[in-house]
Amino acid sequence: MTAVAASGTGGTAAPAALDVAAAYAHCARIARTHYENFTVGSWLLPRRLRHDLAAVYAFARVADDIADEGADTGRLERLRAWEEKLLACARQPAAADDPVFVALGRTIAAHGLSVEPFRDLLEAFRRDAVGETRRFATWADVLDYCRRSANPVGQLVLALFGHRDAARRERSDDICTALQLTNFWQDVAGDLDRGRVYLPEEDLERFSGSRDALAARRTNPAFRELLAFEIGRTRALFTRGLPLADMVGRRLRHEVRIFARGGLAILARIEAAGYDVFMRRPTLGRAELVRLVVRGLWR
Repeated sequence: MTAVAASGTGGTAAPAALDVAAAYAHCARIARTHYENFTVGSWLLPRRLRHDLAAVYAFARVADDIADEGADTGRLERLRAWEEKLLACARQPAAADDPVFVALGRTIAAHGLSVEPFRDLLEAFRRDAVGETRRFATWADVLDYCRRSANPVGQLVLALFGHRDAARRERSDDICTALQLTNFWQDVAGDLDRGRVYLPEEDLERFSGSRDALAARRTNPAFRELLAFEIGRTRALFTRGLPLADMVGRRLRHEVRIFARGGLAILARIEAAGYDVFMRRPTLGRAELVRLVVRGLWR
């Protein structure tokens, strides 16, 4: 067997040999060692798909890490190389020499996945790498970013389950966008540290005084009104997307409900804190996550 090199996965050791099972195990390790709500309820998914989902996750996780590490030019070069490996593994899975792409190439071939959702993810990461996401002029601009940064994940999951129709995709896009927006609202303070503001400029203008809250990192009445406005929009997207749960099979139905309810619970936590996302990042504890899983199972 041919030895393979590490794939730049944040210190996770690559398999010692070009072995498909080892490559999938490598992807699973990447998934287990990063907190992205990936493991929440994921044991509910069919065993036959878990390694494919891990391969998709590993591809996105490593690309995200690349976008956040090193100088801008170096990030873009590494993301370009990552895309070249993606296209190569889609053309010829057996020729891949990186464990992530050894696994991903097999997953793409086995399920007939399009490479376009993967390329959309990379476009979002490129925007992150060069700082294009530091400010958004309009709500439409924020949604366009979500179309690349979040929606492709849902589209790929649907495809792995054999769903490729527009109706399911639209509802999935609603939920994925809502989840991404929820993450933006709970991470306002952390994103400021990284020089990023996902609140649209037009809304900051509309709620006069909200810019002062960002500058001082202190909640004020205008900021509360602004965040309440954005949370209302986000909750509407969850509501529009939740019918997806009744359009898919039992296993995926549970996952849809768990992720959507998790996002809605975070929004409620932000509201309960008086929209103060500067003092403490709103999160869910393990007990709350377990309750969401139970509710997803027994609804």
